[in-house]
Amino acid sequence: MRAQQLRPLLRSMLFVGFAAVSTLSSAAWSADVSLYTTREPKLIQPLLEEFTKDTGVNVNTVFVKDGLIERVKAEGDKSPADVLMTVDIGNLLDLVEAGITQPVDSKVLKETIPANLRGQDDQWFTLSLRDRVAYVAKDLDVSAITYEAFADPKWKGKVCIRSGQHPYNTALIAAMIAHNGVEATEDWLRNVKNNLGRKAAGGDRDVARDILGGICDIGIANAYYVGRMKNAEPGTDARKWGDAIKVVRPTFAAEKSRGTHVNISGAAVAKHAPNKDNAVKLLEYLVSDKAQAMYANANYEYPIKEGIQLDPVVASFGPLVVDPLPLTEIARHRKQASELVDKVGFNN
Repeated sequence: MRAQQLRPLLRSMLFVGFAAVSTLSSAAWSADVSLYTTREPKLIQPLLEEFTKDTGVNVNTVFVKDGLIERVKAEGDKSPADVLMTVDIGNLLDLVEAGITQPVDSKVLKETIPANLRGQDDQWFTLSLRDRVAYVAKDLDVSAITYEAFADPKWKGKVCIRSGQHPYNTALIAAMIAHNGVEATEDWLRNVKNNLGRKAAGGDRDVARDILGGICDIGIANAYYVGRMKNAEPGTDARKWGDAIKVVRPTFAAEKSRGTHVNISGAAVAKHAPNKDNAVKLLEYLVSDKAQAMYANANYEYPIKEGIQLDPVVASFGPLVVDPLPLTEIARHRKQASELVDKVGFNN
């Protein structure tokens, strides 16, 4: 057979072969669940591996540092994404507002997750909590404090915190607006800025580092970092930073809103999820006793499920009483919070 006669036959065979592989790939993919997440791989991977071990469902994980919404939108109704996972209530609501999620009717999720920690229309769900606490120099005589007290002149030159524009802090400022109003929050933010011992920058662990270094006496940061630091190897910098501080859980000053501000990690089912059943199965697994215990003891985050044994370091902080203000109400003030940070030149 001549070469020119072979070419159509070869093309036909290649097309059939490609179609077969493509079909097999689609079939294999459909048996799994696809997760798009902005979370650090080392924090979430152990939970996903346990899910696969216990259910036989493989998780195809795509770690997306930036542009999660843009990616899913660009993929459209052909997107393989089943579950979208991120941190911060604002980021979760952005997924919903972008129209890339769908409501989920799950008895397990509704019975396990309190109403103020999930969307009213069940389009997003909290999986773990991150309480925003006070890091206090270990020898300082402070056993209770309010968020409002960080503006007290007695702390002038003694407060450390990361950038005011970081989502952890804009969420806290938004909560302050929700509780006390914009004017009072602006005054508070100006006074906290006046109390800073150094520029608002770095990360939460840098707050502990700078307390050890004598740059400040107190600061605002997430509690789970302390679990990491105090459980680090003795002699490491992280352990030294952790050993230099104690944790005090602040509350808001108003009697009706006594509670500690929390932010969250959470997830939603993608609008065009090709494997919705497995997507729901994954979310339900992540609020199971086993997964919640892993959040608590591997990540040092606070579980949303009651009765879960905490890591001893986290347990030593005492009971967590969560600010009862709905997270959606806090998120409503995010833009105002960001504008206030710039208005008072908090990061300057």
